[in-house]
Amino acid sequence: MIPFSPPRIDDKICNEVVATLKSGWITTGPRTKLFEKKITEYCGNKNTLCLNSATAGLEIMLRWFGVREGDEVIIPAYTYSATANVVIHVGAKPVFVDINANDFNISVAEIEKAITSKTKVIMPVDFGGLPCDYSEINELAIKYKNKFVASDNANQKQLGRILILSDSAHSFGANYKGKKAGALTDVSVFSFHAVKNLTTAEGGAVTLNLPSPFDNEAIYKQLCVSTLHGQDKDALAKTQKGNWRYDIVEAGYKCNMTDLTAAIGLVELERYDNDTLIKRKHIVDTYINLLKTDTRLELPVMETKDKTSCYHLFPLRIKNVNETQRDEIIKHVFDADVSVNVHFLPLPGMSFYKNLGYKVEDYKVTCNNSSREISLPVFYDITDEQIKTVVNAVIESVNKVIK
Repeated sequence: MIPFSPPRIDDKICNEVVATLKSGWITTGPRTKLFEKKITEYCGNKNTLCLNSATAGLEIMLRWFGVREGDEVIIPAYTYSATANVVIHVGAKPVFVDINANDFNISVAEIEKAITSKTKVIMPVDFGGLPCDYSEINELAIKYKNKFVASDNANQKQLGRILILSDSAHSFGANYKGKKAGALTDVSVFSFHAVKNLTTAEGGAVTLNLPSPFDNEAIYKQLCVSTLHGQDKDALAKTQKGNWRYDIVEAGYKCNMTDLTAAIGLVELERYDNDTLIKRKHIVDTYINLLKTDTRLELPVMETKDKTSCYHLFPLRIKNVNETQRDEIIKHVFDADVSVNVHFLPLPGMSFYKNLGYKVEDYKVTCNNSSREISLPVFYDITDEQIKTVVNAVIESVNKVIK
């Protein structure tokens, strides 16, 4: 069976994890702090906080910005549940909008229609590793500055406009107009989950890139406290001679990254551009070359004049099929011992959100794209021979369903 997305675990990673275990530091310590600095250097943002998940990063930034009941956060209808769940967690209202027909990313025109005086945050999602249209999205925050109504939150008052909080879970290493994801807007949040291009098993990172007069270093330090029970010193700081006493300055959360997971990330980051991305591009290019002549298939956008994907997903769409036919194609592909997936089922159609009153049929492009999408396997160790097997399985399965 060809798997969908197993992590890359080799001797280099195993050796670094063992070295971490023997170092005496397995929770947040020197490797986590080094990983944060290396991410900042790589992405070109101002400061980076590593956490146990991207979900935690998104939620902590909503809380930092004072988002609460009565507020609205604009997000795409085409995304994973975490994007909307964190809005629910803070008591605010997710405002779903539709996506672009060509690249799965949030529609700038639909964002603009959804902005109200209650809008506190716009949360674009870089689907599959392709960055959203950040120049246009960032400009919307400026354009509607006079419509923004700050609460009594100091950060809202200082920014004086809608916060752009990018869900960059898929896009580590992607490029937009000469900059890397992580430095494209106010704040971006990466995921390092097991299926991501760069994994730490579980984990995520908040990349701070807030404009002047914000002090991103001071915000980083504040967030370190907020994500470790409100404790003003972490374990590493308390090991300094005579520095054992600490204080609890707020009712914080517990979502710090450990050195064990950071150890994996450091290895992965070191070889990311010169190995991982090269291999993933080769996989994607091979799929495109093998599939491009079949007019029944719609291939994903991986590059434009301004954007280069990091090749996280290969979201293939089948033309002129309904959801039942797509599901039948998937069954035949699995019968050929090939694992595929679907990214994503429309979030407004999920039971929880449907029960809140959202209507999935309001998001026509989302429904259309989702109903005919199949994600093909993209992982480091897949061979060219396996890619051909995947392609043959897909083509034969389409042939069985589309007469």
